[in-house]
Amino acid sequence: MDNKEGPKARRPLPTPGAVPAQRPNTPVPGALNSAAVTPAHFYGTPKTAPPPTRSQTIGSGFTTYVPPSDPPMYRSTSATGFREPELVTEEPAEAAQTSNDAEVPSYWSEDSRSWDHSWERESAKAATHNTWQTQRETNYADYDPMAFINSPKPSVDVTIDGRSDYEETHWWDPALRDKEMRPGPGMIPTMLAEELHDPDHSLFSVHVSNPDFKLPSIVSVASTDTSSSSSSYPQTSSSPARNVWSAPPQSFSPAPSTSVTAPSPPPPTDSDVRTAVPHPNAYYCPKENGWVILSWKSSTVSPPYARSFKASRHHPPLPNQERRRRTISCIDHGPFGAANKTHHFHKYEKALDSHKLTPPLRMEEWEVAESVKQKRRAQTIDEGFDIENINPKDLDSLDNIDTEAEQEGRLLDLYICCQCSVYCVASSVIPGIIPRKCFDGFIRDKRNNPPPGTTGEVAVYEAFETITRIIENKLWKGEHRLLRTDRKQFQLKLGWSPNTKRTLEALGFVEEALENQPALRPPSTDLTSTIGRTNRRRLLRAWVEVSAWLVDFKRLNASHFKDLPEKKPLWVKIDSAREMYQTAIGAHPDQITRGELSGHVLEAMQLRAHEWKNLGITPMSYSSELLAFAYYAQVRCDPARTVDYFTSFANIVSVMQDLPGCPQSLPEILATERSRDRFTLTDIQSAAWALGFGDNNDLSVEYSETDVPEEFLESAWKDCIKRSWRESERGAEMMRTANDAFRILAEARGSESLRRVWESAKSKVMTPEKAYDTLEVPKDVDDFMLITVYNMRMDESPSQFEKMKEAMTIIAEARDSQRLRQFLEMGRDPGEIVEPTRPDLPRGLNQLGNTCYLNSLLQYFYTIKDLREAVSPMSKLDLKSLEDEKLTDDDLKRHRVGGRLVTRREIVRSKKFINQLAELFFNLEFADTAAVTPSLDLAKLALVTSRDEEEDEADKGGTDSSNDTDATLVDDAPPRAAVTDSLTEDPRSPTLSPNSVLGKRSRDVELRQPSVMDLDSPAAFPSSPIHDDFLSTPSRMSSDSPPPLMSPKSPPRMLEASGSGSSSHMDVDMIDAPLAKLQPPPLPPRKTTQTSDSVMMFGKQHDVAECMDNCMFQIETALLKFNGVSGTDSGESSDKSSVVKRLFYGKLRQRLVGPQPSRSSVHEKEDLFSHLPVNVTNDGVDIYDGLSGYFDDVVEFNGEKRRMEVSLMELPPVLQIQLQRVQFNRETLQPYKSQAYVKFGETIYMDRFMDNADPERKARSKAIQTRLNTVRERSRLLVEGKDVPFLSALEHSAAFVSKLPPDTDNVDDEFCSALNDEQRLLKEEIDELRSEADSLKDELESVWKDNTAIPYELTSVFIHRGSTPSFGHYFFYSRHLPENPDSWFKYNDSDVTVVSKDEVLADTTGSTANPYLLVFARKGSEVVDTVNRFNVNMLD
Repeated sequence: MDNKEGPKARRPLPTPGAVPAQRPNTPVPGALNSAAVTPAHFYGTPKTAPPPTRSQTIGSGFTTYVPPSDPPMYRSTSATGFREPELVTEEPAEAAQTSNDAEVPSYWSEDSRSWDHSWERESAKAATHNTWQTQRETNYADYDPMAFINSPKPSVDVTIDGRSDYEETHWWDPALRDKEMRPGPGMIPTMLAEELHDPDHSLFSVHVSNPDFKLPSIVSVASTDTSSSSSSYPQTSSSPARNVWSAPPQSFSPAPSTSVTAPSPPPPTDSDVRTAVPHPNAYYCPKENGWVILSWKSSTVSPPYARSFKASRHHPPLPNQERRRRTISCIDHGPFGAANKTHHFHKYEKALDSHKLTPPLRMEEWEVAESVKQKRRAQTIDEGFDIENINPKDLDSLDNIDTEAEQEGRLLDLYICCQCSVYCVASSVIPGIIPRKCFDGFIRDKRNNPPPGTTGEVAVYEAFETITRIIENKLWKGEHRLLRTDRKQFQLKLGWSPNTKRTLEALGFVEEALENQPALRPPSTDLTSTIGRTNRRRLLRAWVEVSAWLVDFKRLNASHFKDLPEKKPLWVKIDSAREMYQTAIGAHPDQITRGELSGHVLEAMQLRAHEWKNLGITPMSYSSELLAFAYYAQVRCDPARTVDYFTSFANIVSVMQDLPGCPQSLPEILATERSRDRFTLTDIQSAAWALGFGDNNDLSVEYSETDVPEEFLESAWKDCIKRSWRESERGAEMMRTANDAFRILAEARGSESLRRVWESAKSKVMTPEKAYDTLEVPKDVDDFMLITVYNMRMDESPSQFEKMKEAMTIIAEARDSQRLRQFLEMGRDPGEIVEPTRPDLPRGLNQLGNTCYLNSLLQYFYTIKDLREAVSPMSKLDLKSLEDEKLTDDDLKRHRVGGRLVTRREIVRSKKFINQLAELFFNLEFADTAAVTPSLDLAKLALVTSRDEEEDEADKGGTDSSNDTDATLVDDAPPRAAVTDSLTEDPRSPTLSPNSVLGKRSRDVELRQPSVMDLDSPAAFPSSPIHDDFLSTPSRMSSDSPPPLMSPKSPPRMLEASGSGSSSHMDVDMIDAPLAKLQPPPLPPRKTTQTSDSVMMFGKQHDVAECMDNCMFQIETALLKFNGVSGTDSGESSDKSSVVKRLFYGKLRQRLVGPQPSRSSVHEKEDLFSHLPVNVTNDGVDIYDGLSGYFDDVVEFNGEKRRMEVSLMELPPVLQIQLQRVQFNRETLQPYKSQAYVKFGETIYMDRFMDNADPERKARSKAIQTRLNTVRERSRLLVEGKDVPFLSALEHSAAFVSKLPPDTDNVDDEFCSALNDEQRLLKEEIDELRSEADSLKDELESVWKDNTAIPYELTSVFIHRGSTPSFGHYFFYSRHLPENPDSWFKYNDSDVTVVSKDEVLADTTGSTANPYLLVFARKGSEVVDTVNRFNVNMLD
């Protein structure tokens, strides 16, 4: 926008310590401060800035600052890798002096106004004559004689202003911070110098001269550029010039129809050459081959912020502009001395628009095209837009695609000093024409492959010099011919390689074939076309960049060129910009000294690099006063992070105190800050621990500001105070520590309410000693006498009621006396009180006879959050109306549970069950007693299925089956006498086994019916365990084991187990039912059995699996809805509407494969499952081994072996894995319990068992598992033997033979040696097998180590303790989720205790207490909420 008032006169800057004069002035809003520049002397235009693709806006590299002729090198001198910019004086290289000392052409003269030198000359003149006067007037005008009142006076004098003691004391108050609007973290100038550009890189200002070439009159053109041939330019009398890299005229053979003679474009003008530099404030970086925009200024006017920056609310607050206007510069010492030690800069990313620079910085056409590509990647441009073939004529219109891009250019970073008017603008690296990757590759190629007799450095120099010559011949000498790559000079200087090709292509050269050899066509530079003008500016930019790089390269490697003849002149000069911008921002070594830290002290400080950076200072620029200034400035400008800054300052000072030479001022500042209640991050952790937070502390809760509410923190503090009252020796110290800890945590959280609580309580705390003195009683008086004395004191002095009550309250808490607490609450003595159970502990369940496994199951159901929430509302069911509920046959046909229809009776029965279960859940949540007793109706409905109930009613004349059952258990007691039916003829099939509580038993083996696998396999599986028309895959068993007695518990088990008719149970009678007389033939007489006090009160006890099936069936049935919302026409209830199926049921695929796989021999079936079985036979396996035996097994089908493959398609949130411990001894024909240890951990990954698992990994895993099973089986056979272990048999045999008389027949030394050799060979084979098994196991796990996408975490472990499957005791562990996952609860009927995870995961080898059911929950599913106790405190 034009400035209608005209430019204002610029205030002259002072000389001593002032910001040095810079090349052009940096931005101000609207009109510029400097005088307008006529178009004749400047490439810009006073009108509205043109689009970024127009060449008139290209910047220049001219600068008015003249530093030393040879820029210093800044290299790290630290052995540890840390480096700090330093001013180093170097001897200039002789070879570089010639170029650097060359006379600058006249257009660089001081009289030139191309870059507005009048401002700088006027400023310098004003600084010489009026510096002091200007400073005096400025400082007196802004001086505030009362400013010292607002600034605290530290005990150690540090030059810093703008501090507020109240604000620093109340740094924790968010409201105060919002009011003051401090700018946030900052940095001192030395840190800013590193921030502006990589300190290991150098920046140079670039001066360009127009080459003095004799121009040709006509140039022979070999080009296909038709636009070039149609152009006409003024002719000169000079003849065409030949170049060393081009072919002689007589040998040049142009391509057919491509050679024309046309006038050449005029050479670049002085203005063109100057504007080849991107911007007057652009500095070249040879390491990056790019440019950095740097600009600085001291101005009372705010910088011209970018529109997007002003619209954004995500940046820190800007510094107070009124305060900044008071001081021109922090390093400008006024009549009263410096107000601040140095600058304190604050960074604002992307705050300035390059279009608002002076002059504006706009992107070139090739940069616009690259920007469009980036926009397309960001999907702001249609994907159909052809970027590669874009016409440069259309570049001007590209900005219209995005209005935001049209209004804003490059966004530059802004660094503002919060204490004065100085600010600095910096850009990221603007890439050069040749990309850095290509640039570095070309250098590496030439350095590693120099021509014979040439060093790598010389080869690099000559290659880039040749590139500049190529550009000069094109632009100044009008050379348009193809550049032949097969010429000697080209091969010698450049060489044809991929790196050379990429470098020249970056300049616009295009490869073509010429005489079957590669050649390069130069880009068109026709001024009449947009493409030509763009290529011309692009080549000029590249020529400047390569020339500047050559000057720096020759300077750095002067020793390689001192004996060589002088090369072609370079028309570019460079001057180091480091000293200039360091002086401007106050980071020059003359302004901030370096090197006070050195040696081992510096090395120790570099280990604290994070602390130094946090304070915005570098170790190399350390001084005690500067370190203190950096700390105070950070606390002043960013009070919210006071703790972080004090932590960094304390850590640095702590290290310094351990080293010699630590200034006394720093420990004094640290002590002063401590006296102002400053604390570190470590103090916060210590405070949390002091109040009882921590896994192994009193509260067993980790402290977190986000997770721990304020009310809980206040309660923890009060509890800590109460605990201090109970400590006779350390009570006072504990109280002080608790108070300090509470204050620290309150301030760290920024909680005003907690701070008020602390303020009000710290002066009113009464100790137990004072409380006893107040009541005038000794400490050892009992509660009864204390209450008596208290009542007497109240009668004597009623005016002291509050004081007496407070004293009594303190004593009650000090003694932790519930009797005194209730007395104070009720006003009367309650007498002796039995302490209640902790309210946050889960409640146990009292036994009803031998129902320990039922108790475990009911408590397990309560820990499942979704199941509990679905059941709890059913406590409000009207049981009286259930019998009257009318359900039609159509209603009943709309739902199936467990694959079958349910009856009206089952629905009524199930709703009674869920009503009783909901009542139990209510008691578990709200009961004050340690244990709850389930109702008898609930126990009966859970243990007795509907089918059993129907059979019992139909068979009233049956035997007293309640006394016949052998399932009545007494903990760890021998079983009752069992009645066993005769065996079937099949020796592999056991008879009805004694009732097992570890797995499901078949009631009648002969009643098992074959089932159909699916439609394409009509044949049955006569020898496979079948359940509910679904093929169950048996787990791997030893050769001497029959099918598992648990049916086996192979999923999927259908819910119809509770009444589907899949099996028939024995009759169920209550104990108090009369014995029915049986019809002949009469039963044989039997012995009378005694029943224990804990005898089961129902006719028959089922195992855990059957009980779980029955409960799940009734829960799902009770939750059916018959209002037409759920259910389908097919009659199957929706899986989504069934909480049981949604939580516990997944889907698997079974695949039966014949010996020679073909389509007809492969059968597949998909179905649901609720459990996964692991057959437990031998030690030395883990949960993965056990599951692998189920998912890949061999079964017998139609008289032949078939492979059964099972894979998982869908997994439920709750995954139940059953460890089948009931095995069958074929020798004794009796079941037994396997006590083998199966290893499992807190997490299991199910990826390997999924149907979509990697087939290649599956095949490899299968091969390894097969070999592992073979090795383990062989090892087990050798160790255990068939009857006795082979090894022990050989040992005993050898011992026996050695004791025989020498004359025993057939016993000689050879025989004894053979026995010993056999032992040795057997031991070696066993060791080799075990070693191979371990190796195979490691290899197997490595196959799946990266497959962790489906994690499940262990939540419950069911334990059976007992040596046989017929009796024992059940209990289970439940993980404390989600509050404390490392803690577990042990549910042992009425007793619930807290145990560690080590007990749950312990190796059970040699113990009879083994897991039989493992429950895992999908990680992140949050389906388990273990405790769920009602919290009275939450009512408030």
